[in-house]
Amino acid sequence: MIIYTHNDCLKKFNGVGHPESKERLDSIITSIKSSDINAEFKEAPKADLEIISLVHPRKYIEEIFKNIPISGIIGVEKEPYADTILCPNSKNAILRSCGAGIAAADDLIENNERAFCAVRPPGHHAETVKAHGFCFINNVAVATKYLKKKYKINKIAIVDFDVHHGNGTQEIFYNDSSVVYASSHEFPLFPGTGSEDEKGIGNIFNAPIKSGTKGSEFLKIFENKIIKPVDKFKPEVILISAGFDAHYKDPLANINLESEDYLEITKKIVDIANIHSNGRIISFFEGGYDLVALSESIKEHLKALKTHI
Repeated sequence: MIIYTHNDCLKKFNGVGHPESKERLDSIITSIKSSDINAEFKEAPKADLEIISLVHPRKYIEEIFKNIPISGIIGVEKEPYADTILCPNSKNAILRSCGAGIAAADDLIENNERAFCAVRPPGHHAETVKAHGFCFINNVAVATKYLKKKYKINKIAIVDFDVHHGNGTQEIFYNDSSVVYASSHEFPLFPGTGSEDEKGIGNIFNAPIKSGTKGSEFLKIFENKIIKPVDKFKPEVILISAGFDAHYKDPLANINLESEDYLEITKKIVDIANIHSNGRIISFFEGGYDLVALSESIKEHLKALKTHI
C-alpha cells in the first residue's frame, strides 16, 4: 500500500483553534509510521489545472488562488460558515491534496497498488463552483473524473463514511449514472443535506444516522443502506471518503463509533472491492478532529485496506 502525503499540506494555517489543523495530519502520519503497517510513503505531486478542470471550471480555481492573501488569513464563505480559510500557503496545499488522488489513480491502475491519501485540506464538501466546509477542490471527484477519462473506467463507486454528508460529491455526480455515491452521516447535521429523498437518477444512496448511534447499529445501517447498493452496482473501482469524525471522541458530531469499528466498516468495503473491482480502492482523508481518535482509527482503517484481501 502507498501513502501519499506532502509537507505542503502541513503548512496550511486556518487560525488558532480552528478544528481543521495541521495536527490532524501530523497525528495520522505519526500513527502510521509507528504502526506495523508496512506502507510506502510517496510525495503527492501538484495537480494540473487541466485535470482539476474536469470537475471545477478553471475560472473558479483561478478565483480561489487570486484570493489567497499575502499575509494573514481570510474566509471565503459568508457567515455563519466563514470557516473555509485561505492563508499564504494555501495554493500548494490545495494542489498537493488533489494531486495525491491523481497519482494514486495511476498507481492503482498501472501497478494495482491501493493507496491512502493523507492530505489536507479535505474535499468532499467542495461543489462544482463553491468552496465549503473547509474544502476547495473535491479531491475524490477529480480522481473519479480522471479515472474515467484516462483509463476509461466506466463504473466507480464513492463510499463516504465521514460523519458529515459530502454535499459537494453528491452535487457533482447527482446526474451521472456511471458513478454511485453512497454516504453514511449524522442527520440532521452540517451541511444539512443527505436525506434519503436525495437520490439523483438512482445513483445516490444516503444513510442518515441518528445522533447517539453506536457501532453495532451503525454497522447494520451501513451494510443495508451503503454496501448493498454498491454491491448491486458492481463498480470497477471504489473510492473512499474516509472521515473519522463519527468517533465518540470527536467534538463536531454525536455518533458513537469506537476506533475498532473503522476496521469493520473498511472490511465491508474491501469485500465488495474484492468481488467486483479486482480489489481496487483509493481512500481519501476527509474529516476527524480528535487527535487520539484519529491516531487510533487510521490504523484500523489501513489494517483492513492492507491485509483484508
